[in-house]
Amino acid sequence: MDTNRKIAIATGVLFIIATVASLAANAVTPDLAATDHLIQFSAQANRVAAGSFLYLIAAFSSAGIAVAMYPVLKRVSTGLALGSVIFRALEAAAYMVGIVCLLSLPTLGRQFALAGAAERTTLQTIGNSLVIVHDQSSLLAVFAVCLGAFMYYILFFQSRLIPRWLSGFGIVAILLMTAACGLSLFSGNPITSYIALALPFALQEMILAIWLIVKGFNPSAVAAGAAKAAPNEQLRAA
Repeated sequence: MDTNRKIAIATGVLFIIATVASLAANAVTPDLAATDHLIQFSAQANRVAAGSFLYLIAAFSSAGIAVAMYPVLKRVSTGLALGSVIFRALEAAAYMVGIVCLLSLPTLGRQFALAGAAERTTLQTIGNSLVIVHDQSSLLAVFAVCLGAFMYYILFFQSRLIPRWLSGFGIVAILLMTAACGLSLFSGNPITSYIALALPFALQEMILAIWLIVKGFNPSAVAAGAAKAAPNEQLRAA
């Protein structure tokens, strides 16, 4: 098995891990929208820890997607390939902020349960602020996903590393996801309120993952990219 085939399989597996871990984390984590979220998080600290761990896996896997593809994509455009790595790394960083907020809530909840009426108001305000930071960092992460993914789908479309129908679908799905982010930003509603706009992107990433695992990158496109990159590599070596 050649290196490009291994990269394709690794990328496909990372897509699946990132999606499954994110969905599992969302299912495990207590509801942040609940009015008594501090009490819930205090009583369900193990679920919070499990959800945070799954979000951590999702964050690292998401960043790993662009990193794994970089050796192939840089032959088409170093700038766009590097940009996709940077924005997917920013996605992971934004998710980390949200994870820190989640992990802070059980401790705050325990303090809230033991506090008097006067202190509870302050603790509730802090808890609400942590939820807001979590939600806004998650929205920022999705914006970063859209930018990073747009860059490598453009490279896919230009290079034909995957079929153009698949990369074209990816570009459309990203534009829909970006629209969902914009609506969420200006309306104040969670991005999950626009699931119809977000669903095509999730579907596209799973189709792409399966394609990369089963078919891999187009060998002729990989060869063309290698031939294009060879003169630049020779210049750097000289």
